[in-house]
Amino acid sequence: MNTPVRRLTTIVALMFLALMMAATSVQFVQAPSLNADGRNVRTIYREYGQDRGPIIVAGEAVASSTPVDTAYGYQRGYAEPFLYAHTTGYFAAALSSMTGMEQAANGVLGGTADSLAVQRIQDLVTGRQPQGGSVELTLDPAAQQAAWDALGDQRGSVVALDTRTGAILASVSKPSFDPNDLATHDAAAAQQAYDTLLADPADPLVNRAIAGDLYAPGSSFKVVTVAAAIEDQDLEADSPVPSPAELQLPQSTQVVNNPGGIACTSEDTAPLRYTMEQSCNTTFAQLGMDLGAERLAEQAEAFGFGQELRIPLRVTPSTFPADMDAAQTAMSAIGQLNVRVTPLQMAMVSQAIANGGEQLQPHLVATERNADLEVVATTEPTVLRQSVTPETAQVLTELMTSVVADGTGSAAQLPGIAVAGKTGTAQSGTDAPPHAWFTSFAPADDPQVAVAVVVENGGIEGDVASGGTTAAPIAREVLAALLAD
Repeated sequence: MNTPVRRLTTIVALMFLALMMAATSVQFVQAPSLNADGRNVRTIYREYGQDRGPIIVAGEAVASSTPVDTAYGYQRGYAEPFLYAHTTGYFAAALSSMTGMEQAANGVLGGTADSLAVQRIQDLVTGRQPQGGSVELTLDPAAQQAAWDALGDQRGSVVALDTRTGAILASVSKPSFDPNDLATHDAAAAQQAYDTLLADPADPLVNRAIAGDLYAPGSSFKVVTVAAAIEDQDLEADSPVPSPAELQLPQSTQVVNNPGGIACTSEDTAPLRYTMEQSCNTTFAQLGMDLGAERLAEQAEAFGFGQELRIPLRVTPSTFPADMDAAQTAMSAIGQLNVRVTPLQMAMVSQAIANGGEQLQPHLVATERNADLEVVATTEPTVLRQSVTPETAQVLTELMTSVVADGTGSAAQLPGIAVAGKTGTAQSGTDAPPHAWFTSFAPADDPQVAVAVVVENGGIEGDVASGGTTAAPIAREVLAALLAD
């Protein structure tokens, strides 16, 4: 080989080597950063232009994809959008974002989950267009609609659980929004809809059932306080407990009064059952101080306060304050001061009591299926913790049943069905109306469902709102829907 040919061969070989190195760099070394680059529309189209599987409630798709003639190929749509918005979330191709179950179950819906590996191999072999799997939720449409209707135009939330499995049967948060407005492929329209929702002072994008700023639980928290007292002091339903007309808190100018500012009884003590029926603040404030802050915190934690939780949506942990003096402990024992909860948390408290003290993992997903409708995953009941002993749960059931039968929760009564519940009226600020609460389960003698309700700032009743008059009737409607034959 002469010198010119040898030199040309060397140059060509070097050029091929450089080309191979450049291709390797782009395809392997730079691939992650290129895929993550917001300017890479191929990545966006690949992620948001798939034939996603449906989200299903009781056999009907509440979120599904249909073919369209746009760059994304498929349009996500939501049936009964306001009713299920906070659970489904939204899949917004034009905004390159997703929330709710669209995000939590993205692997299944988009077909990339490990459970769908066999399907992906079959699609590759057969040349079939890849499809996402479906996610079937635990929600009961009758209960969901009943909660929506009963809450009306008021801000707040309703959560219902199956006491035996932990399945979430209803989850309503108001105000709501229309995810179809965000799912549009018109980028300008989607952005405008999102900006409008974000600027709304009512925070319609916030899922009040599991997140947001959380709420003071008020007297509904007395269930937690009395649970600790029953276990520590071996109390029965009719054991005598302190019931002063008012309670001057130690080293404080604060005086605890009973609802309406009147004495619960003319005596210094009263049966525990009666103090629960009448929600006597002085009784539970005193019990809280007797128990101490550490014991109350321990009992709250046993009901799930402060614990991370996914359903699979992320739940903001409920909180019980630390490092409190006696006066602060008294106020926390009646659900005030810095105690903050989600409606789901209060439903979980009732669920644990109904289930003999055993608290179960709440869950939204019943079944996952592949595109051929074959089951690839199901959710089984999972025990989280033993919140109280079975004996304590029985006493709590008796007390909560009396609250509805003869006390502040009478508006939750159902014909022929014993309901167990606890009302709460929580101060939410100096000038703001109180939050109205009710946490419950039924039937009390054979528990099946638990329901928690919060009506923000008194709803339509405003300053005169209470857990018994405002929240309990809402719980009654949801319980009736769930227990209907």
